[in-house]
Amino acid sequence: MHACAPFLLLISAPSGAGKTTVSQGLMSANPRIGRIITCASRAPRPGEVDGVDYHFFSRSEFEARIAAGEFLEYANVYGDWKGILKESVQAHWATGKDALLSVDVQGAETVRRVVASDPALVGRLVTVFITPPSREELESRLRGRDADAPEAIARRLDMAEPEVARWAEFDYLLVSRSREDDLRSLQSIYEAESARVSRQTFHWGLTEPAPVANLRS
Repeated sequence: MHACAPFLLLISAPSGAGKTTVSQGLMSANPRIGRIITCASRAPRPGEVDGVDYHFFSRSEFEARIAAGEFLEYANVYGDWKGILKESVQAHWATGKDALLSVDVQGAETVRRVVASDPALVGRLVTVFITPPSREELESRLRGRDADAPEAIARRLDMAEPEVARWAEFDYLLVSRSREDDLRSLQSIYEAESARVSRQTFHWGLTEPAPVANLRS
């Protein structure tokens, strides 16, 4: 018998480094990775579906959940709360799936702190920081997107410097080259963590071992 305990894979990067693209690519290539849905303290916009695009809560309910310690990470964004519930991660684990979360560096710090203090989560977090090899490369990518004014690009670059300086806080550093290379590197990290001995239950014999809860076959 062989089973592996699911875990939470957290990916962080400065804006423009490609974390959203490689995160989506990793999930597409690995059906056993579950997507985490963000919670928001606002009404759905036209076309948005509760439980698909976001979990929508009233402000009072969202703040009550904050007070109850239910969030893995949350922040106030332009007057509205956004966050990730611990139960969203645990719901994937209960079905044997891993979970993937893409957040900024500050969000990653919050997640690490919450995980370290919660016995149900501790030991089940893997963090990856993605960054281009230089400021010049990040600037080239931001300009290549043709989505921001020069002033906005300058702000993003200034924000990136202190974020990149914190790369050693993560379990893995992925120096970004191309979309294909980044996805291959992230896939290798994911496979290595899936094979980590501390996550395994393995029995090679005639006597059945004791059952292990919430494990992926």
